[in-house]
Amino acid sequence: MSVRTRVAPSPTGDPHVGTAYVALVNYCFAKQHGGEFLLRIEDTDRNRSTAGSEAAILDSLHWLGLGWDEGPDVGGAHGPYRQSERLDIYERYARILLDGGHAFRCYCTPLRLAEMRAEQRLNSRPPGYDGRCLTLTQDEVAANESAGLPFVVRLRVPREGGVVVEDMLRGPIPFEWATVDMQVLVKSDGWPTYHLANVVDDHLMGITHVMRGEEWISSAPKHLLLYEAFGWPMPKLAHLPLLRNADKSKLSKRKNPTGILFYKRMGYLPEALANFLGLFVVSPIEGEELMDMATLVQRFGLDHISLGGPVFDVKKLDWLNGRYIREKLDVTALSERIRLWAMSPAYLEKIVALAHERIERLSDLGPLCAFFFAGRIDVRPEQLRDGKLDDETLRRAFALALVLFDGLEDWQHAQIQAAVRRLSEVLGIKLRDAVRPFYVAITGSPQSVPLFDSMELLGRDLVRERLRVALERLGGATNAELARWRESLGSGDGSAKAALEAEA
Repeated sequence: MSVRTRVAPSPTGDPHVGTAYVALVNYCFAKQHGGEFLLRIEDTDRNRSTAGSEAAILDSLHWLGLGWDEGPDVGGAHGPYRQSERLDIYERYARILLDGGHAFRCYCTPLRLAEMRAEQRLNSRPPGYDGRCLTLTQDEVAANESAGLPFVVRLRVPREGGVVVEDMLRGPIPFEWATVDMQVLVKSDGWPTYHLANVVDDHLMGITHVMRGEEWISSAPKHLLLYEAFGWPMPKLAHLPLLRNADKSKLSKRKNPTGILFYKRMGYLPEALANFLGLFVVSPIEGEELMDMATLVQRFGLDHISLGGPVFDVKKLDWLNGRYIREKLDVTALSERIRLWAMSPAYLEKIVALAHERIERLSDLGPLCAFFFAGRIDVRPEQLRDGKLDDETLRRAFALALVLFDGLEDWQHAQIQAAVRRLSEVLGIKLRDAVRPFYVAITGSPQSVPLFDSMELLGRDLVRERLRVALERLGGATNAELARWRESLGSGDGSAKAALEAEA
C-alpha cells in the first residue's frame, strides 16, 4: 500500500504556523515512506473563505519549501481539490447515508436549538443534540418536505455502549457514545460540514494516514461511524499536539505572532523556519541542529513528537535564523536575500510613491521610510500618549483595532480606513484623533507617509504585531476589559466579536 497523506487548510484567514507544522509532519511522513503528499482546500465555510486567503496559504507553504504531488494549483487524478467544487459528490454520499438510516433529517429551528442548549446549561447537562427529530414518523417527514421546511442532515449516533479509536501517537482512545454529538453533516443550504466532506474526500483521494491537530480528537468517533456506514476502511490516525507558548498555553495571536507571513515579513529565512518546525519532529544530534528538508525527512519519526506540545520559542528561532545567516550565506548570498526581502524594485517603487510628495532631498527617504524595513517598532508609552486620548481609550482603540482588522476580508487601503473610521465612531472621537496614535504605533512617528497605504504595504501580520506591542506598552488588556469593549462593537460586527472572543 502506497502511503498518501494530506494537509487540508481552510482559507479563512492568514496562514498559520500551525498549518505549516501539520503540513511538514505529513510531508516528512509521506516522503520517508516513498509516498505522496496532497494539499486540499477545505472551503465549505462560505462566509469566511476567500480566494486571497487560499493564495496566501499556497504561497507561504511554497515559500517554506514544501511542495505537494496533487493539489488545486498542480492538479492530479483525484480532483477537484477545492471542496466548493465537489458539492455534487457530497450530495450523493449524503443520500447514501439517509437511505441507509445512518443519518436523519433534522427540522429543529435555531430558536428551538437555542432553547435546548439553554436548558442543558441550566441543568448542568453536557451540550449536544437531544435526538428530537430521530422519532419523527415517515408521515411527519413527508409532511415537512411537502411544506418545504428547511432541514439539516445529522449523523445517527448510538446512545449506548462505546468505541475505541486507535491513534498512532496516543494509542487506544475510548469514547462513550452518549458523549458523542449527533453532528450536522449537511447544512440547511445544502453545503456539507467539515465532517462529511473530510471523510468522503480522504477516502476518494486514497489518503492512508490522517495526521491532524489534537483539537480533532473528539471528532474521531464521528468519522469512524461514517467510514463504517460507507463500508470503507478508516485511515490510520495521529492527532498532533498543538504548538504552545513558552508558558505552555495554546499558541495564540495575543501572546505570539502566529502568521507565516509575519515571519516572512520580519526577515526570517524560510529554510530556518522550516528547520525550526522540523526540530519538533526529529531527534537532533548535539551540534547538528541545522537540517535541510532532505535531512528532516530522513530523521523524522512520530516517536520524536512530545504529546505535551512543542514550545514555539521565538528566541530559539532567532538563534537558528542567525546561524543560517552566518553559516549558510556568504556576503553575496545575503545581499541577494536582503534585496528579495525588502529591496526589490516592486517594493521600493511602492515606498517611493508614498514618499514622493514628502521629500526634498533623496536623503530624506531614509528617516521617513525606515519603518518599512523594520520589524517591531519599539515605541515608548509617552510617544503613544502624545495626543488627546487617555490611556484607557488608547488601549481600547488598539485592542478593538486588532479585532476589526482581523475581520477584514481584504487587506486594502479602503477597508483599513473604513475599519479605523468605524473604530472612531465606537470610541466617540474624531477620526484625526484616532489616527494619530496609529501613526506612532505603526511608523514610530506621529507624522509620516500616508498611514493606510503604509499599513496595506506592511501587511496585516506586521501591523497586528506592532499594535500588539503598542497595547502592551500601555499595560495590555484584561479578559474582562476585552469582553466589555467587545459589546461596544454591537451586533452588526459578528466576525469582529468572534475574533475578540478568540483573543480573550
